[in-house]
Amino acid sequence: MTTRWMDSPIGGLRIHASAGLITAIDFGAGKPRRTRSSDPLLDRAEQQLSEYFAGERTTFDLPLASEGSEFQKKVWAELQRIPYGETASYGDIARRLGYEPVISRAVGAANGANPIPILVPCHRVIGADGSLTGYAGGLERKKTLLDLEVPGLF
Repeated sequence: MTTRWMDSPIGGLRIHASAGLITAIDFGAGKPRRTRSSDPLLDRAEQQLSEYFAGERTTFDLPLASEGSEFQKKVWAELQRIPYGETASYGDIARRLGYEPVISRAVGAANGANPIPILVPCHRVIGADGSLTGYAGGLERKKTLLDLEVPGLF
């Protein structure tokens, strides 16, 4: 496994890769103590994230892999279908997956367990009433990401 730290408008991010796939992004990562190692995949990930934060990129084309249950993987795949600048509720995601909206809490739990935030845009999921709701990185980060995509949205 290799990792790369990068600074961003939402704080430090640590990007993890293994076997040619991005496996995780951690929020609030401190600056590294070692020098940067060269890794073409992490170089691409850092470049694409930098472009996203600069408002120059709306999609990512990085190979992703994450460990999770079959249900979590279905939710994470659906999150990737939410277009840049748009939002969906937990109930919307449940319906899109063929479930009744009552399963929205399970969707929320899967959303919160997403190991690759930003690239798998869990920040685009909001409450049914249009409010900001939980985010593993904190609501301030979620608001910043959504405002980056649609200024003044929140």
